[in-house]
Amino acid sequence: MKKLISLITRIFPRQMLIRFSYLFSLLIRPFYWGNKVECPICGGHFRKFLPYGYGEAMDNRLCPKCLSLERHRLLWLYLKEKTGFFTDNLKVLHFAPEQPFLKRFRALKNLDYTTADIDSPIADLHLDVTEMNIPDNQYDVLICNHVLEHVDNVDKAFSEIKRVLKPGGWAILMVPINPDVDTFEDPSVTDPEERKRLFGQYDHVRQFGRDYADVLSKAGFKVTADRLYYELPDEKREKMHLARKGEELVYVAKV
Repeated sequence: MKKLISLITRIFPRQMLIRFSYLFSLLIRPFYWGNKVECPICGGHFRKFLPYGYGEAMDNRLCPKCLSLERHRLLWLYLKEKTGFFTDNLKVLHFAPEQPFLKRFRALKNLDYTTADIDSPIADLHLDVTEMNIPDNQYDVLICNHVLEHVDNVDKAFSEIKRVLKPGGWAILMVPINPDVDTFEDPSVTDPEERKRLFGQYDHVRQFGRDYADVLSKAGFKVTADRLYYELPDEKREKMHLARKGEELVYVAKV
């Protein structure tokens, strides 16, 4: 299964993967029924999660039913337990909308919910996060997960996110983090293999590190690094597989 998923994600373009991922889910999930792991988003119980990603760290990550990863499951719990996302009347802009969330967020009657992406076939708006054709002060909440590591001009992205948020608005800006280093980038690195070695993935242009809260603060946000992961019982964290190394915190950036 590892080799098959790795091959599929390498060969097929992102747009095609998005369109056919749920068909894959329907076909594969009967082989994973069980009760060892649980997804808090879809409520599915399985003998294990699917592999996803690269190398040895790809085991036991992807929910066979809703296709959530660790970061999605942790964010779902954070939004339910620490915010009014599911109850308050909020205008939300969601960049690169993740499939585990898309239909569930759209179904929430309290949200005025819009999705955006450069080229995703499931997004409402086709926008560049560094240059949004959106008036100032429009949104209460902006979600932008695992996007900023792909953006050449991240300072411009931060500026645009602040601009479109209402005063007092907040953004979820989760990124892959290496807790052993400080954030670094090198625009001269364009070779996919070298980017993978330095930044963790062939299409990443930087590696965010242990100083990520400081990076957000310097960009002008009021930052909260929420510790819900550590507040949960060990058994629940293990059963739901809520985080990878360095990604145990939910970063909330307020304006």
